[in-house]
Amino acid sequence: MSNTDWIDREEYPFEQHWFEVPAGTLHYVDEGSGPPVVMVHGNPAWSFLYRKLIKKLRGKYRCIALDHLGFGLSDKPRGWSYLPEDHAANLTALIDGIGLKNVTLVVQDWGGPIGLSYAVAHPENVSRIILMNTWAWPVNRDPYYIAFSFFVGGPIGRMLIRRYNFFARTIMRQAFGDKNKLNAAVHGHYLHALAVPQDRTGCMVLPGQVTGSTPWLRRIHDNIHALDGKPKLIVWGMKDIAFRKKELKRWERTFPDARTIRLSSVGHFVQEEAPDELGKAVFSFLGETDQA
Repeated sequence: MSNTDWIDREEYPFEQHWFEVPAGTLHYVDEGSGPPVVMVHGNPAWSFLYRKLIKKLRGKYRCIALDHLGFGLSDKPRGWSYLPEDHAANLTALIDGIGLKNVTLVVQDWGGPIGLSYAVAHPENVSRIILMNTWAWPVNRDPYYIAFSFFVGGPIGRMLIRRYNFFARTIMRQAFGDKNKLNAAVHGHYLHALAVPQDRTGCMVLPGQVTGSTPWLRRIHDNIHALDGKPKLIVWGMKDIAFRKKELKRWERTFPDARTIRLSSVGHFVQEEAPDELGKAVFSFLGETDQA
């Protein structure tokens, strides 16, 4: 994306970095120095979502936050799959390509399975995991997700996303516990990144893949215990309409040694609704586990 005049450089004051993958050019943030912390976003977000966490951590850690193809400042190639498995391949290429070692993964929404796909395939290169509202297992038998994937990922939902930016404009707002936390200036950064219909294919494809990528999600789930023993932090917005208390409990059963912080008034986008609480929790967790 060549014209970035719409970005508030006080909110997002980061130098641009670029990485080539077979389908196009990835944009990513690379701020600070120290142990690498890789932040992975979901739909319809981009690295802007992590701006406040990056500012909190960059004095002590190297913060890397990419924009998936089809999102943010990265290329939005026509004819590419935009499947989560292929986003995961791009993440792997970036981590390998810039030589990151012993990474801490910070994941939320689709960033969960995309990031954890890397983690279960390369557990030797992942030191810690920080989870926000997300999942990483098949949900093709859960009526809640079947209905979402069928409608938003079906012909009507895809039309609404393509023509009206429905996911970024409407669904994103509905996912906030306190909708006042999504002010017009901040919301504009998500809307403008998907400003024209032809740029919304990535946003349009992912809802259907909640159930459509079941075999890939099953592979992640089947290998998740490769991450046993690694320090883990869960920061969960309890008012999330996408990933609920039910999904939190499943994570706690999967990772019984994880530390959980519940944010009672926060919805899906913890990074936007509770940046101070998140930053404090993550900074403390990293400091306590640096030696480990």
